Amino acid sequence: MRKGYITVFLTLSLTLILSLVFVVIEGARISAIRMKFECVSDIGMNSVLAEYHREMLEQYDLLFVDTSYGSSHADIGNTEAHLKNYIRRNLRPDGGKTGISLGGSRDFLAMDAGTVQIGQYSIASDGQGAVLKRQVTDYMSDYPLGAVLEKLNLGVSQIQGYGLETKDVAGERQSYEARIDEIGLPTKEVEEGVYEEIPLNNPADIANATRSSGVLNLVLENPSQVSAVKVSLDNYISRRTRRQGTGLCKEAASLTGEPDELVFQAYLFEKCGHYGEELDKSLFKYQIEYILAGKDTDWQNLEQVAKKLLRWREAANVIYILTDSAKIAEAEAMALALTAVCLCPELAEPVKYTILFAWAYVESLQDVKTLLAGGKVPVYKTAADWKTGINSIKNVRGSLAQDDGGRGLTYEEYLRIMIFMENQDVRTFRAMDIMEMDIRRTAGNARFCLDGCFDTYQADMSVVSRFGYQYEMSRLYGFY
Repeated sequence: MRKGYITVFLTLSLTLILSLVFVVIEGARISAIRMKFECVSDIGMNSVLAEYHREMLEQYDLLFVDTSYGSSHADIGNTEAHLKNYIRRNLRPDGGKTGISLGGSRDFLAMDAGTVQIGQYSIASDGQGAVLKRQVTDYMSDYPLGAVLEKLNLGVSQIQGYGLETKDVAGERQSYEARIDEIGLPTKEVEEGVYEEIPLNNPADIANATRSSGVLNLVLENPSQVSAVKVSLDNYISRRTRRQGTGLCKEAASLTGEPDELVFQAYLFEKCGHYGEELDKSLFKYQIEYILAGKDTDWQNLEQVAKKLLRWREAANVIYILTDSAKIAEAEAMALALTAVCLCPELAEPVKYTILFAWAYVESLQDVKTLLAGGKVPVYKTAADWKTGINSIKNVRGSLAQDDGGRGLTYEEYLRIMIFMENQDVRTFRAMDIMEMDIRRTAGNARFCLDGCFDTYQADMSVVSRFGYQYEMSRLYGFY
């Protein structure tokens, strides 16, 4: 009888012990599933970020994942598939194909990837380029902006203070020309009953006749050396319909700082070329000029910037020359001589001003020529800075000298002022055009699009186990 009691006791004890062991094993399985899910999720999301676009990092020091992965179709669904594949391969040694692990033994966890959905992702162009500019701000955090900003602020304040952007020089000049037409030229009888005007021979007319020739043709020694690159712009980001993400990631912005426009402008001059500082890698050789002008050829972009420079310089030079008594006296003497010949002294005053305006125009052409040659020109001149003589208006092309010296601002510093004054959104998207142009020139990136690239993303993931368990998890990862 005692042996029977012992058998029952051992049976009951073993049942309790086995139950405890199975509970412990199942608890270990649950904990292992959760832990492995977290580890695999982190590995998978980091693996997605490891597929950052190499050329964007190489050329622009920015980290983005291209959702096209070198194909013609950029879509966040491609990234979801990549993430799910990484999760599945890390959950199961065989990638989940057979359900059997190494050595033919059954997988203790029997896990597989469930659903993977990316609900939030910050595309480079979101927020009018705020996502891209946040990365730029982070990259440029140690850039010494002080000296650049000091000179930029001074230049902008001078341009705006003198009203060079708004001064209507052409209107003022034309008012004096209209005054001459109103007074009219005297006539003389060449034969009975036939009269003709006595010519004024105003040399200002010679100078003004060159205005239709194009600035570059006047100021460059060899215009044929200007880049002849032409680009079809319709398929670049500033002109096409753009894909949308979910905007700038708040967590990223809180850690790296909000996008800074002044920093972005400094970045453009670090990464983009311009006339005189062209980059071998670039499609457009005058990239800063493209950002300012937005034309489809290098020539047009440089011409538009040169025209703006000429407009600023002419406004500044007109303001100065009308305060220089010596130059006014020279113009007055020339005007009196001209009007004495045609016997019309009442024309002397308006003719004097047309000569002064023509002289300021020729001086402005000399300024643009100096800047494009690598020289310097101050925003507002003194008598010592003036380069041309009054007779230069009689032979505009012949009077322009090659000059790479002087004091004041360089061509690049004038470009910085123009970039600062450019519309923010226009500046941003044309800069992104430049990035797309250059990346597309590299192998395997012919269809590269910045609006197919993201830098932060949030994924909602789930795993399932054949033992009846299912878990969900959400993670936010990115380059910040």
